[in-house]
Amino acid sequence: MNKKYFGYLLTLVAMVAGVVTGWVDFSFLHESATVVSDLFLRLLRLISLPIIFLSIASTISGMKSFHEMRNMGRRVLTYTLGTTFLAATVALLLFIFIDPASGHATALVQSGGTEVVAKQGSYLSFAMNIIPSNFFQAFVESNVIGIAFIAFLLSLASLGLPKEQKDFVHKLFSSLFALVLKVTRVIITLMPLAIWAFVTLLVRDLLQNYDHFNQLMLYLVCIIGANVIQGVVVLPIMLKLKGVSPLKTFKGMSKALTVAFFTKSSNATLPVALNSAENNLKVSPKVSNFSMPLCSVINMNGCAAFILISVLFVSTLHGIAFTGLELVAWIFFASIAAVGNAGVPMGCFFLASAFLIGMDVPLYMMGLILPFYTILDMIETALNVWSDSCITVVVDKELKAQEARTPIPIKEIDPSE
Repeated sequence: MNKKYFGYLLTLVAMVAGVVTGWVDFSFLHESATVVSDLFLRLLRLISLPIIFLSIASTISGMKSFHEMRNMGRRVLTYTLGTTFLAATVALLLFIFIDPASGHATALVQSGGTEVVAKQGSYLSFAMNIIPSNFFQAFVESNVIGIAFIAFLLSLASLGLPKEQKDFVHKLFSSLFALVLKVTRVIITLMPLAIWAFVTLLVRDLLQNYDHFNQLMLYLVCIIGANVIQGVVVLPIMLKLKGVSPLKTFKGMSKALTVAFFTKSSNATLPVALNSAENNLKVSPKVSNFSMPLCSVINMNGCAAFILISVLFVSTLHGIAFTGLELVAWIFFASIAAVGNAGVPMGCFFLASAFLIGMDVPLYMMGLILPFYTILDMIETALNVWSDSCITVVVDKELKAQEARTPIPIKEIDPSE
């Protein structure tokens, strides 16, 4: 806990220092901030593509078999994918309604030392790039969708291997993923310095053009609004339709939601969530011990909303236009990427950056979003745990109802006995 609070303190100090150095017209500090921000963005590009490949491959290859999740698994996966797609849909509708990228802040993006991407999005070319012509091409060209396709293909194929080979493949992917996570945690330790640099550049740009601030605030309203609508409207409606009290569920899981908000980790919240579900909501341990851990890995409502809004916001600012069909396609892309976000620190941020890298969009704006990500991450984690809880309660009720409807076999009595 002391380390965590110390991290919060460093982040706060970095933000305050960034405001001061951004306000002061001192070229050496501004040049230093530019160098630090560029180095951090290079590290971001370095780690993003391996994360998206290994997170998907290690998760799917770890399944016991194609039939592992019959009945209970099918229900959990159905609700998980359903709520994630709904979260991405809500995010898209809110993005279209608020339109935070209106005006295309070309001059503002250029002020950060980047160029506007003169590129028109093409749904057909994007769809064709899903299947790369060779294994290494996807990585060389930063083709994120192609990398995800390869990860799905290899990990699904591993499920059909003999047990010994399958275990080896899963261990290989998991070990490489753990190695990448080690590198990620080292990068995250540089966060206070990176936040100082980006806040410095942000304040400098705000002094030059106030519209930049307005667009960032609209972007944040989109992200927070999408999370609030999903948590306060969509998920309670799902509970009501299934005959479950949203208020009772919220009260029963309140302690877990509080832990999720302050720790920003679904995995760290898991013990508290299991205890709350079983003791407060009387969920069967058989269901909670299966549903909660699985949902903590693949149920990422908040992440889907963040990825969709962030990618559309940043790419639109850089001059990329999307057709209606492409916007709908991003609901699918964001949802699948969120499902593959298993246990990655700052995973949503890295995955959104990976998509932008694959679209040849500069990451300068993602750097300006970074200082606000801590608050967004807290809200998103709480939403993810709330969604996990709703799914677990609904699945538990359905299975109990199914068991109640199943007739108990009556043993026939042999007259000779």
